[in-house]
Amino acid sequence: MFALRYVALLALVIWIGGLIALGAIAAPVSFDVTAARQLPEPRLIAGALFGEMLRRFTLVSYAAGAVMLLSLLGRRILGPRPRHFGFRAGIVALMLSASAYAGIVVAASITTLQREIGAAPSSLPEGDRRRVEFGRLHALSTALQLVPLLGGLALLVWEIKE
Repeated sequence: MFALRYVALLALVIWIGGLIALGAIAAPVSFDVTAARQLPEPRLIAGALFGEMLRRFTLVSYAAGAVMLLSLLGRRILGPRPRHFGFRAGIVALMLSASAYAGIVVAASITTLQREIGAAPSSLPEGDRRRVEFGRLHALSTALQLVPLLGGLALLVWEIKE
């Protein structure tokens, strides 16, 4: 049981840590460095860089979620059953669902919109329908990433207490 619990905890830490590192370090650095280097279309380049980082991390989050679910299931089958198994599995499923929706549906909408715009959305006038839609999709993506972050923090507390 120790091994299953350890693997699940490691997957959880990678998922939570990755989300924090992306949001607190990778995104701001991408935009700051491209602007400071005075590259042509710095926001477009930074957005492309961060978008690819996020796309790749989404695959990591899918793997982490699968490992967590399989570990919980293994612990349930082999015993002793984790406390509040159903609730914990539900949190992981919700975390995975939010990540999948952000990584598949929202990301595809953002990519389509970016192709349509052909430039950085911030280069469009304030009231432009495409800029407004990009802002909405960006906010939705950010909010969806909060689901695994908050769910993961809750699961981390549970693991520490158990």
